Amino acid sequence: MLNRAAKPLVRVVERYLPDPYIFVLILTLVAFVAALLVERQTPLAVVAMWGDGFWALLSFSMQMLLVLVTGFMLASTPLVKGILDRLAGLARTPGQAILLVTLVALIASWINWGFGLVVGALFAKALARRISVHYPLLIASAYSGFVVWHGGISGSIPLTIATEGHFTQDRIGVIGTGDTIFAFFNLAIVAALFIVVPLVNRLMLPPPGESVAVDPARLQEPDPGEVKITRPAEYLENSRVLAWLIGAGGVAWTVNHFINSGGLNLNVVNFMFLFLAIILHGTPRRLLISLNEAVKGGAGIVIQFPFYAGIMAIMTDSGLAGTISNGFVSIASADSLPFWSFISAGVVNIFVPSGGGQWAVQAPVMLPAAQELGASIPRVAIAVAWGDAWTNLLQPFWALPVLAIAGLKAKDIMGYCLMLLIITGIIISVGLTWF
Repeated sequence: MLNRAAKPLVRVVERYLPDPYIFVLILTLVAFVAALLVERQTPLAVVAMWGDGFWALLSFSMQMLLVLVTGFMLASTPLVKGILDRLAGLARTPGQAILLVTLVALIASWINWGFGLVVGALFAKALARRISVHYPLLIASAYSGFVVWHGGISGSIPLTIATEGHFTQDRIGVIGTGDTIFAFFNLAIVAALFIVVPLVNRLMLPPPGESVAVDPARLQEPDPGEVKITRPAEYLENSRVLAWLIGAGGVAWTVNHFINSGGLNLNVVNFMFLFLAIILHGTPRRLLISLNEAVKGGAGIVIQFPFYAGIMAIMTDSGLAGTISNGFVSIASADSLPFWSFISAGVVNIFVPSGGGQWAVQAPVMLPAAQELGASIPRVAIAVAWGDAWTNLLQPFWALPVLAIAGLKAKDIMGYCLMLLIITGIIISVGLTWF
């Protein structure tokens, strides 16, 4: 039944959802016009906001590109490919493959969002090499695990308000993760999603006659083969000693980082992926062959993220994001404020797809409202976090690394993600208001 219900959504998305680059151009124009009409900004002022903010995500863009590149390089090492293949061997049928990739992606995303994006996509490809399964749904299932990231241990909003000296400390103090990430209501939402999301993905699996299997040639990794050394420089290019010495330095830093209670953030994940890849590929030559293959899928990240930075600047500097949040707050009560915080965050996330950036915009609106209405501040904060994660199922921004690894387009997976958006929205809403 759910498979039949998903078909119209899949057809609509395949027909009308443009390439993510076109999507970001349209969002730019929508934000521009909204700033003119709603916030009464002048065209020149909006252009200035857009241009001034255009390069604000350069550091983050490089981080996301490295998520793709380092994750791909690590996964193409013989050891990791063997592990992924053995784990993929646990699935014997297409339905089991869908369930398994969803669970792996959910677990990895709950631990760390960058880790989850890469691991889910790479594991999906390992499954596709062994089992003939509907490939678009398999990749959608890998991406769907990302919905839990902001309720997990790398959630930027709950970690921000748990950090001494955060920008809203003078208003709400420091709120520990026991009241947010590890609160009963949040763990109940996570547990429900761990059950429901895999089942929904499994129920959307089309019958064998309608499945779209991937061309096996697209799943093959580059084979570096053997090289005959004819010049001195090639000794260095094929030196295991050189790779292992540099790799050992990276491992030493990582161990020292965690011994000294360092956290797991995106830079640390990329660092670990890179130096493990250096060690496990064995030689610089093998690493560079993998690198050349990995960067082919990074074009979307390079060109689109600056446009999203410009949109974020329009939304924040013009006051649009605050207006959206205030609109929902104005109809809220103490009991319903978490729900409306969740919905407003979901809307804002379409234009401001950044958890930390979104909290900077919405906190000045949501926190005073929570205090005035007597609502639970930790619950409101985590509601904004869930809203930020929820509409990532609709917003192709975060799917770019997954799509690049899988070799698909956004329209191939977003129909299934739209069905998940509806179902997970209901679950999260109930969890925020009733648990």
